Amino acid sequence: MRPRILEDYLGQTHLVGPDAVLRKAADAGTLPSMILWGPPGVGKTTLARILADKVGLPFHQLSAINSGVKEVREVISRAKSGGMFSGRSILFIDEIHRFSKSQQDSLLGAVEQGWVTLIGATTENPSFEVIPALRSRCQIYVLEHLSLEELETLITQAIENDVMLSTRDITIIEQDALMRASGGDARRMLNVLEMVVQSIPDGPVKVTNQAVKELIGSTAAGYDKGGEAHYDIISAFIKSIRASDPNAAVYYLARMIEGGEDVKFIARRLLISASEDIGNANPTALVLATSTFQAVERIGMPESRILLSQCVVYLASSPKSNASYLAIKNAQTLVQDTGDLAVPLHLRNAPTSLMSKLGYGKGYSYDHDSPTGFSEQECMPVGIEGMQIYNPGDNPREQSMRTHLKSLWKNKYGY
Repeated sequence: MRPRILEDYLGQTHLVGPDAVLRKAADAGTLPSMILWGPPGVGKTTLARILADKVGLPFHQLSAINSGVKEVREVISRAKSGGMFSGRSILFIDEIHRFSKSQQDSLLGAVEQGWVTLIGATTENPSFEVIPALRSRCQIYVLEHLSLEELETLITQAIENDVMLSTRDITIIEQDALMRASGGDARRMLNVLEMVVQSIPDGPVKVTNQAVKELIGSTAAGYDKGGEAHYDIISAFIKSIRASDPNAAVYYLARMIEGGEDVKFIARRLLISASEDIGNANPTALVLATSTFQAVERIGMPESRILLSQCVVYLASSPKSNASYLAIKNAQTLVQDTGDLAVPLHLRNAPTSLMSKLGYGKGYSYDHDSPTGFSEQECMPVGIEGMQIYNPGDNPREQSMRTHLKSLWKNKYGY
């Protein structure tokens, strides 16, 4: 089933199509060291083999799961001496993100000296999983999920050419469930297709949505709680709440739940969103998020999905403000820039007579003693008086707060 030439390779036309970067490099016979980054089942290993064949270089494959520095050094030593290879060689390392820093370090010299052309394959973001020194010596190429049309072509080719499938009378009646199960992963799709075929030992095979669902259930494909999809989906989830789109937010919530995400992790993110993205535009959001977190801890699944959905819809539908987030960010920047400014004496505590003699607490006005409950005393350290840190948002609740603050402080803080 594996294609042997670029013309038969499905997908990744942005890399191997006419005039694409890897097509040009292979045609010229000069491959750079590279990292192939993409989800499972999109053809990273197959592409590496095809490129090696295209440029006529020996190909040696290691898996980061069961190989270490010893195996890497053996390959490099043989490449240098010519005992294993003839001239420059392709060293393909599958799941290179599983290599430790020291294991990745062992590749640097060989790549730098040109003894091997490294092709690393990873499903994880190289920015986090590949050391900078190795990244700087490699080109990073992103491989994408196969399109619906490409998956359909692959099914047709498999039915016609696969050793096992080609011996059966297979008809694709419905393909929606098969495509959903694949999540763009060609290998997973073919495995599911084989499962359906093998479940019918004799006679014609009719592939339907129901047949696929009965075999694999409804587990969401393509969600790895420790992988890139985890971070992509939680990012889309929070950004959908921030964008006031409850439809998208609940969709991504469902993606996480179907993928087996820890509901307490989701609830914690809702707590953060309630304060960071909504804040005082609707303070009740934080109350609901806190209650949701506590309830999720007590109830668990499957009922927690309802609580989470309620909270997500409420947060996404609430008015938004990041004014509190910006206020603490501004304050921290100010502290970093100005250092430890002296606290005004009248605001200091005076628990001893010596402190009282030194003026601690002298002149402090207890605001509740004022008829209006406001003393107008200076609270900022010398040097930053009147500096605005909190700027109320443009939502109705914070505009009411702005009006109140302006009535108190007049023009001092620019309200």
